[in-house]
Parts: sequence; structure tokens; C-alpha cells
Amino acid sequence: MKEILNESGELIELVMPSAEEIETLIREKKYSELKGKIAALEAVDIASVFGEIDESYINIFYRILPKEYAAEVFVETDAELQQKIIQSFTDRELSEVLQDMYLDDTVDVIEEMPANVVKRILKNSSAKDRTLINQLLRYPKDSAGTVMTVEYVRLTKNMTVGEALSHIREVAIDKETIYTCYVTDKNRHLLGIVTARSLMIALPEEKISNLMDENVIFGTTTEDKESVAQKIEKYGFLALPIVDNEGRLVGIVTVDDAIDVLKEETDEDISKMAAITPTETPYLKTSALNLFKARIPWLLLLMISATISGTILGFFESALIPVLVLFVPMLMDTGGNSGSQASVTAIRALSVGEITVRDVFLVLWKEVRVGFLCGVSLGAVALGKVMLIDRLLLGNEAVTIAVGASVALTVFATIFTAKIIGASLPLLAKRLGLDPAVMASPFITTLVDAVSLIIYFFISAGLFGLTI
Repeated sequence: MKEILNESGELIELVMPSAEEIETLIREKKYSELKGKIAALEAVDIASVFGEIDESYINIFYRILPKEYAAEVFVETDAELQQKIIQSFTDRELSEVLQDMYLDDTVDVIEEMPANVVKRILKNSSAKDRTLINQLLRYPKDSAGTVMTVEYVRLTKNMTVGEALSHIREVAIDKETIYTCYVTDKNRHLLGIVTARSLMIALPEEKISNLMDENVIFGTTTEDKESVAQKIEKYGFLALPIVDNEGRLVGIVTVDDAIDVLKEETDEDISKMAAITPTETPYLKTSALNLFKARIPWLLLLMISATISGTILGFFESALIPVLVLFVPMLMDTGGNSGSQASVTAIRALSVGEITVRDVFLVLWKEVRVGFLCGVSLGAVALGKVMLIDRLLLGNEAVTIAVGASVALTVFATIFTAKIIGASLPLLAKRLGLDPAVMASPFITTLVDAVSLIIYFFISAGLFGLTI
């Protein structure tokens, strides 16, 4: 839904037609009426309804779209639908769509398409675009080079403001953004930046060299795309220049692409934290078999690792007092939850750049204090729970003050240890070049479960004089 002001200054709502309404208008050949209903809507809203339309109407609906943003609607649709639309295009139609698309969007489409579709896209691209597309495709996976666009405004420092504005008017139609312009020398070495605002308020005869900001924050083509996106988010940029190893400007990453990168990385981290292999396919379009493949390796690994807890129980079986077993689930859950809190906090701080591996001792010192406070608080609560509920309310005479002390001390020691483990493992993963998200809840919980059992039985052995 979109709200706009009409000629009378009244606020009116523009509602996206439903899939059924679109199909009805197409069947009745009321193309002008349909075009009028969608003319003022946003491309992303139109794209959202494509997946709900019957396949037999998709191609007709696409051809009805206003030409000025048909390419943008195409970019916003998912890869499966894009493939169907491309296959329905004539070569001339495909060429027209590609001309209206920015190169970074074209590359994104190509990366999702099968080989036969890629051949058609490259065949119907201009020679210049093919060269640039192939260049973008050669950058390492997940690097800034794979998400940058080569369509930006380049100025020279000897230009006057008047000359710069004339140049912008000539090339703006083909550029993804013109708000920030980039100043380079004849060899494309990045010298500075100048904003459109600065140009508009300066005198026409003013030199660009007097207006440009030489303190430029930039990224490199091989830099991780998440790092570049974080720079854009941190400094509030609309775009970030990308240079090669020799400092030559080769492209820019715009804020909309940065948002996509951060969303993609967040989705990936959430999947890993839930012990699921990440996938780019939407949930409802992912088959049950593919979901099974994404989940079963982690479940098998965690099930096997969970046998460690059983092994520990078996090792201490001869020394066990039956009443102690009653509190094992509570202790394991408390430890696992404590470790998960610390690990998720550390993973989040690493992902947004709040901490680095070099901050390991600061992080551990903070978690030591948090672990102590949480351990004391929950240990006291655990002692009260054991003595008041298990002994008095439930009338379990086997629950003595020694049992309560054993549980309370174990809660304190487990939470204290879990906080340190939970915070340190993501930092260790980062140091080893792994994704810290793999050290999240399932893995931490399994490890802390084993640690909590060991702590419990050693404390109990000390208090009850048991032989292990």
C-alpha cells in the first residue's frame, strides 16, 4: 500500500491489485485499466505479487508494466521467476531490459541463472557491458567486487563547477547515483569526492580541486562485502568507493546493495546459530528434501556430541546418589542458557564491529564479572528452590542441606564457566578465520552440558565424600 497526495492535496491510498484481480483484468483484456492501477506503485510492491500470479499470465503482466521501471520490477523478483520471464523474452526484449538494468544487478541475475540463460544474457548485452560483466564475475566470492557497480560519476580536479554539472547532465541517465561524485586523475587514481550539494551551491567558475574532500574512506575489491557494508552503515554513506590494489577507482557500493548484504549475512548467521546450513531459497519454495539436507548434518553432529553427557553420567554412575540425578536437567539447562547468552552477545558484537579479536581480554573480564553476579544470584535462588519446593513442598526427605549446597555451588560454577566459554569460542572462531556464528546455541549448549555435569559430580563428591 502506498499513500500519495492528489491534485486537491488530499491523502489517498494506492492499493496493489490482488493476483486474482490482475488475472481477471488480463482475461478481459482490460490492459489500460490494469496499467492505470499499477502506474504509481513501487517496483518492489509490484514484484511481490508476481509469485502469486498464474504462470500463464506472468509474461502478459510483465509486458503491461510501464517501461520506465519494468527493469526494476524484474530485478526485485526472485531467481526462479526471472528465469521464466527471460525464457519468454525475444532477443530484442531481453536486450531492452538489460539496457535499463544496472550492471551490478545484471551480474546478480547471472549468478542465479543456469548456463543456457547466462549465454542468452551475455549474447544480448553490448560488447562493453559483456567486458564489465565478466570483470565483475571474476572477483572472489563474497568480496566487495561482486556487489559493486561500475556506473558512477567521475570528475577531474581541474574541472570547474559549471563543467562538472554539464558532465553530470550528460551521463546521469546511466549512473546508479549522482549525489556523490568521485574525483580521479587521468589514470583513475582516487583523489577525493565532491557531493552534488557542494556543486549546486558553488559558483560556476569554482575549481573542483577547491571543493573536493581528500580524506576519502574507501573499500578494496577483495575486501569482504560485509566489511564494506558495515562501513556504509557506520558512516551513513549513500555509496562507498571501491579501489583496486593500485588505488584506482573501479566501482562503488551503494547503500541499497549494502542493506542487501547485511540482510543476507544476518539470515546466514541466524541459520548457523540455529544449526542449519544456510540457503538463499525462500522457505516456502524450498523442498522438504532440501530442508532435510540443510538440517540433518547438524542434527547428526549434535546428537553424536550429546553422547558425551551420557558418557560422563556413566563414568560417575557408581558414585551417584539417586537424589542428585533429579537436578541434572536443571543444571544442564541453566548452563546451556548462560553460555548461549554470552555467545550470542559476542557474535552480535563481532558482526557489527563493536569488538575485535584483540579485545578478547576485555570481553573475558566483562563476562567474568557478569558470570559472578549471575552465578551468585541464581545459586541463591537454586538453593531456595531445592529446600523450599523439593524438600518442604514436595516432601522429599532425601533432599538435605548438603544436596541444596551441592546444587547451588554447581549453579554458580557452571554459570561462571559457561559465560567464559560462551564469550571466548566466537572470538576463537574469528581468530581461526571461521564464522563466529557456528559457535552459537547448539554447539555451546552441548559443550556446557558436559562441563556442568563434570562440575556437579566433583562438587558432590567433595561434599558427600564420594569416591569417583
